[in-house]
Amino acid sequence: MLSLVKGQHTYCFRYEVGQEVKVLDALVEMVRKTRQQFDWFDAAVLSHQLGRHLAKELRARLPKKKAA
Repeated sequence: MLSLVKGQHTYCFRYEVGQEVKVLDALVEMVRKTRQQFDWFDAAVLSHQLGRHLAKELRARLPKKKAA
């Protein structure tokens, strides 16, 4: 889950692994809506969170290194 608190607004995005592109598309769409208080900086913060979550997921799936 990604989350951002901005003023009185809280933005939460729940997604499953493999759906990251859909999340990014949703962030872009939110920025394009001029009535939203959500801007490109907010999208960048959430996309950074998304990248960190994806990296963590990938590390968990990699084989563990054996001690020498």
